[in-house]
Amino acid sequence: MNVIQSISDFLWTNVIIVMLVGCAVLFTVLLRGVQFTKMGEMLRLLTSSGKSDGSEADSGRKSINSFQAFAVSLSSRVGTGNLAGVASAICIGGPGSVFWMWVMALFGAATAFFEATLAQLFKRRGEDAFYGGPAYYMQHGLHRRWMGVVFAVFIIYTFGMANQVTQSNTLCDAVSTAVGKEVLPVQSVAIALTLLTFGIIFGGIQRISKFASVVVPFMAIGYLLLSLYILLINIEEVPHMFRIIVDRAFGLEQAAGGMVGVAIMQGVKRGLFSNEAGEGSAPNAAATASISHPVKQGLLQSMGVFVDTLVICTCTAFVIILSGLYDSGEDGINLTGSAMQHHLGDFGRWFLTASIFLFAYSTIIANYFYGETNIRFITKKDWAVQAFRIVTGFTVLAGGFMSLQQSWALVDLGMALMTFINLLSILLLSRWVVRLYKDYFQQRKEGRDPSFHRNMLPEIEQDIECWE
Repeated sequence: MNVIQSISDFLWTNVIIVMLVGCAVLFTVLLRGVQFTKMGEMLRLLTSSGKSDGSEADSGRKSINSFQAFAVSLSSRVGTGNLAGVASAICIGGPGSVFWMWVMALFGAATAFFEATLAQLFKRRGEDAFYGGPAYYMQHGLHRRWMGVVFAVFIIYTFGMANQVTQSNTLCDAVSTAVGKEVLPVQSVAIALTLLTFGIIFGGIQRISKFASVVVPFMAIGYLLLSLYILLINIEEVPHMFRIIVDRAFGLEQAAGGMVGVAIMQGVKRGLFSNEAGEGSAPNAAATASISHPVKQGLLQSMGVFVDTLVICTCTAFVIILSGLYDSGEDGINLTGSAMQHHLGDFGRWFLTASIFLFAYSTIIANYFYGETNIRFITKKDWAVQAFRIVTGFTVLAGGFMSLQQSWALVDLGMALMTFINLLSILLLSRWVVRLYKDYFQQRKEGRDPSFHRNMLPEIEQDIECWE
């Protein structure tokens, strides 16, 4: 574990944070701040994305609409990173880490736009739905299958195993603590969670997408409303809270002296774990949507970063900072639970337990889907998928037997490796996203519902399987 942590720290400090910030700023400039200037279009698409609208939706073919694809990716984003991850960032980096989490989300939304649009452009046609992701645009866009295989291995490790352990660990510990560990041991919760997971993942992407489209909006809205209530009952403390965040982000407080670097690193790392912008996970879900133009899903995925970090992560941060417990020494979900209990008594801890269950369980399901998509990229043999489903069950089970610190170390290394290779590929393919962006908004300017056909990009038409 010490070796893994050392490698992870080196990559994050010297490579990943530079690439993340550099790419986010570059993509924002290339599309003139798409994540800010096109918010109205994002909202329009979100409210009209309840049905498949593309020429891709063949008659009689099962398809996944853009909202379902958005929900699958959001169910992965909205997980324990929003509850335990934010708390860990505040515990280690102080309240100032929240500021840097916001900064990365604002600029990282442009990166999410690029990777989701590429996933749609180079998606492939499956039996039940479309599929794709970074491994596929590496093979068909860059013509480097080896690069796609390497990425597929990284994402299978990170999301198919390491991330599952973190989600399971947080969920099992929270439920066991709420009920009483002597009554309901952590290991018993892990066994029950494993059985529930099997029930969904053996149903395929159709069951996964339907599960996500129902659970994600419900859990996000409920958590948001309760957090707003806490904000209102502490409204007089809000100005002081913002002052603490900003002062500690730039080391303006004596308590933050020498902590600025730690705050930035924790904000970026835990922000990426939560919103996944540039990591290469969400494009696997974005590729499944049946839509009329790749940019539509790019805009929705960009909005997903805002929903995850600027809304849900911020709710957790406000709850913790307003409680005054951020310097208590507690970490992870225990800190969030104590903050909730401070504001709402026992109801707060029980509500948090229910939120953790929904957040973490939906993330486990979405993470499995990312792993399966990349298993199918490496091999078409069905036994490999079945074996991966069994492995997923055992990794979920392992969450009840590991510590939170061990699981974070595994995830941090996987995220660093995934992010490096994904950002490199997006940079090399970025010109096609710029072309698609200009085409989409030219059609919108002409009053049309934008549609894309592969002959509109004759230079790479032969590499695009869909979009006839």
